[in-house]
Amino acid sequence: MIHRLGLNLAGALALGACFSTASLPASAEGTLTFDVEGYDRSHPATLGLGPAPVAETYTVYAPETAEDYAYNHGAVLTVFQNQFYIQWQSSFRDEDAPETRVMYAVSEDGENWSEPRILAEPRDGVRLTNGGWLSDGETLIAFLNIWPLEGTPQGHTEFISSIDGVNWSDAAPVLDESGAPIQGVIEQDSRALPDGRILTSFHMQPGLRAAPYYTFNPLGTDGWTAGAFENLPYEGEVSRELEPSWYVTPDDEVVMVFRDQGGSHETIFAVSDDMGKTWSAPQMGEFPDSRSKQSAGNLTPDLAFRVNNPRGDRSRFPLVLSLSDDGYEFDRAYTIRTALADMPPMLFDGKYKRLGYSYPKSLVHDGVLYIAYATHKERIEITRIPVEALEPEYAVERP
Repeated sequence: MIHRLGLNLAGALALGACFSTASLPASAEGTLTFDVEGYDRSHPATLGLGPAPVAETYTVYAPETAEDYAYNHGAVLTVFQNQFYIQWQSSFRDEDAPETRVMYAVSEDGENWSEPRILAEPRDGVRLTNGGWLSDGETLIAFLNIWPLEGTPQGHTEFISSIDGVNWSDAAPVLDESGAPIQGVIEQDSRALPDGRILTSFHMQPGLRAAPYYTFNPLGTDGWTAGAFENLPYEGEVSRELEPSWYVTPDDEVVMVFRDQGGSHETIFAVSDDMGKTWSAPQMGEFPDSRSKQSAGNLTPDLAFRVNNPRGDRSRFPLVLSLSDDGYEFDRAYTIRTALADMPPMLFDGKYKRLGYSYPKSLVHDGVLYIAYATHKERIEITRIPVEALEPEYAVERP
């Protein structure tokens, strides 16, 4: 839902709003850059980049007939009790349709997947989207974002839980540190920081205003506390910063990277030097984007990654993995999927469907990077790459 909401950038900048950053770091010390040898926008299928080494791709679900649910998006992976779980939202043809339901599948090896199962049925009067996973090893939590069918683009977050991955509790609201329901929808990227706290972002009411939150509850069902963060000036109901992901630098700074809904097709970023309690003023980086959801994290404590479509326009291909040793300069990049022979055809039309690889989310498990995404908002797919293959001595020569 978030990705198709517009913003008048010129109007937002014309506001000239000033905000106090007295409780925030004055600014990020580094500048986020994408400086990769061989990167070339005149080659749109690959951007001049070579393929990720030792990459393998698997299909979780793909519609085959006109009776199948053909809109599938928002793939998110986790591991629970030695099995892989993946969730996504699914509808017949159109994005944000009233019949949207949340699905999941299970795998022993990340290659062969069960038939899709229903995680959350459609509800009367609202629309569902999936909000990601958390687990403490004994309980698996699935987050659900609940949206109004019409009117203001805002919603709230609920969760369901399971101890076996089969039987699920009734839905309940996610709570803040005061015990009140969070008045916002959760980003699909809740993960633990080095000190154990869980970091994510909610898109808060009224409208959709991106805001970092943290909790010390490993299940993320309550205790959420807002970090000190000020959005860039904007007008209307939607902040410029949307759908962030994050990683940690070797200096223990947390870098949160945002889609810029203002239409720059670059990346907004903010930095925290106290594990998410306070954040620098958001600023523009020099890292191309497609104005889409993206994924970031750490392959090792000294190696950050980001997965996005670094096009500098709205096209969502190729899907690219970028690497950085310091968390600010990303100087190596590889294609995960391209617009060459590895791109299947789109089989079914639908509202807001588009060619390309959308909304990646990643999981690092047992020395392997797993990247889940939707192909054409139709197929749920996974690409996996051994982390050791991404070390410099395994790098492939770029064209």
